[in-house]
Amino acid sequence: MNGTPTATAFRTGYLAIVGRPNVGKSSLMNRLVGAKVSITSKKAQTTRHRIHGILTTDDRQYVFVDTPGLQTQHRNALNRAMNRAVSGALADVDVILFVIEAKRWLPEDAAVLARLPAGVPAILVINKVDRLADKAALLPFIAELAGRHDFAEIVPISAERGENLDTLLQVAGRYLPESAPIFAPDDLTDRSERFLAAELLREKLFRNLGEELPYGIAVEIEKYEEADGVRRIHAAVIVDKEAHKSIVIGKGGERLKRVASDARKDMERLFGGRVWLETWVKVKSGWADDERALKSLGYE
Repeated sequence: MNGTPTATAFRTGYLAIVGRPNVGKSSLMNRLVGAKVSITSKKAQTTRHRIHGILTTDDRQYVFVDTPGLQTQHRNALNRAMNRAVSGALADVDVILFVIEAKRWLPEDAAVLARLPAGVPAILVINKVDRLADKAALLPFIAELAGRHDFAEIVPISAERGENLDTLLQVAGRYLPESAPIFAPDDLTDRSERFLAAELLREKLFRNLGEELPYGIAVEIEKYEEADGVRRIHAAVIVDKEAHKSIVIGKGGERLKRVASDARKDMERLFGGRVWLETWVKVKSGWADDERALKSLGYE
């Protein structure tokens, strides 16, 4: 393993959280930041954008970069945009947190490992250790992975339960460069409320639609206003096919109402104020393979 740097003055830096889909990257960032700035679900492609989460302590400012899982299927413009987000995050960070699942190494993990750039400290974060009945069984798994890459550190955690995250912060913080803070001490993310509103609504779609979730689904905030302490948000749910509208809306509109209600409650918690949310469904055929449509929806 690499030599351990010493901790001295204030340190600030960017830490990319990378891994295959569904290893718990977004859950980890939310736990570290202490707020829901990145959406989560059990579905692949939940995270589609590069998102910054910010944690400031007495002597450190951690700027976590949550990334989409590396996409190896559905090779369309949307997936290319998500893979660009992964590559872009890796190109300009100070530390890499490479997240995998305890005792589970897949070809998709190896594909992410192959993309890690040389010269950037990579910390192997073994998530979901709370699911192991015998923690000693983790030792040979750690030994095997230590032989695959020159990891700066290896830290077992449980993002879901918040286990060993203090250790992860302490370890990662030593690799940040000495620098003044980039963001204000109370900043949690560099993303706008408009962006976060779209993400929270998309999360509820993922969670409520389950196996019926259409692949080509997105959210576009068409109007966002704030007055007298109330945020008024007009949001369009974008689907790829006309047949998908009824899936999203549900019988008598009940499904979309439930999605909007759940999203509104999360928005009010995150924004700290009342939210009036209006939603509807629009068809944009082929949007996931249309570069211009993707840019209009905020994809890089």
